[in-house]
Amino acid sequence: MPLRASLQLAAFVLLVALSACTPPGSDTYSRADMGRVATVMKGKILSMRSVKIAGTQSGIGAGSGAIAGGIGASGIGNGGRSNAVAAVGGAVVGGIAGAVAEEAMTKSTATEFIVQQENGQTVAIVQQNDEHLAVGDHVMILRSGTARIIKDSSGK
Repeated sequence: MPLRASLQLAAFVLLVALSACTPPGSDTYSRADMGRVATVMKGKILSMRSVKIAGTQSGIGAGSGAIAGGIGASGIGNGGRSNAVAAVGGAVVGGIAGAVAEEAMTKSTATEFIVQQENGQTVAIVQQNDEHLAVGDHVMILRSGTARIIKDSSGK
């Protein structure tokens, strides 16, 4: 397989594998969260700021890069031992490139909310701000293993 085709295949595999890797928002739940009881407490947003979410390093990028690099470089050389050396070198370089690509493709930004709960305790929660929450908004804090906030539209 030519090097260019191997790299394209590795990039495709990496994109498909990592396409669902985004920080949670107020409307994103995992299957495990379905049916789980959450404790709810009301609060008010005191402050908020944008934060960076580090990319993943799951090994998917390194693995697919190593495979593509090894396959692509295996055709370099005069046969036998030189092809094997080229394949190993290609796998190492491809693995490093794949790991860097995975980290870059999965990093993102989110919002850190500082919320004063109705009991007076202050908490920090990091999530996507897909509800366009702002300082001073009244929110509900949902806790069920993880915590998230949503706009309090109960009027109470």
